[in-house]
Amino acid sequence: MTEIRHIVFDIGKVLIHYDPDLPFSRLIPDETERKRFFETICTSEWNIEQDRGRGWEEAEALLIAEFPEHEENIRNFRRHWHEMVPHAYDDSVEFMEALIDRGHDVTLLTNWAKDTFVEARGRFPFLDRPRGITVSGEIGMIKPDRGIYDHHAATFGLEPAATVFIDDSQKNVDGARAAGWQAVLFQNAKTLEEDLERFGISR
Repeated sequence: MTEIRHIVFDIGKVLIHYDPDLPFSRLIPDETERKRFFETICTSEWNIEQDRGRGWEEAEALLIAEFPEHEENIRNFRRHWHEMVPHAYDDSVEFMEALIDRGHDVTLLTNWAKDTFVEARGRFPFLDRPRGITVSGEIGMIKPDRGIYDHHAATFGLEPAATVFIDDSQKNVDGARAAGWQAVLFQNAKTLEEDLERFGISR
């Protein structure tokens, strides 16, 4: 088995995403309405627009123009997005920090647009901890395009076969594997721990 020398986390969906199963209590208290809102308005497709480099203000304005009756919730999404993150400290972020503390070579990738990422770094200190961070929106690539994995490998000097790529999207995991990476699907800390132990990695 190839020795793993680098660990790459791409856990944007876990950190902040439109998952109707998460509380979002101050954003939309009603569970049914919350589910409908994130399935039909603030969708993953809307998030992809920011992957392309579209700033928050422009993305918000376009969404509000399309759904004016939901302007308050759309604006509240940005205002309270940090409330969507606490579960990540119990799972992905805590796990990532433990690996860093143990001396593992860890990189965090993010799909956020540049202005979103600047805002995030002001709120979450862990974003400054990994050795490298890249913002997909800045390079105009959308996973699971093969080019984005090649770009990350070149940017950080990685050997895909000697790197474990951790993502919370099965489509991205499949894309990474097709590009020659070792890749595992992030679901929760327990299953990730079991997956990484098979690569000889522990926290």
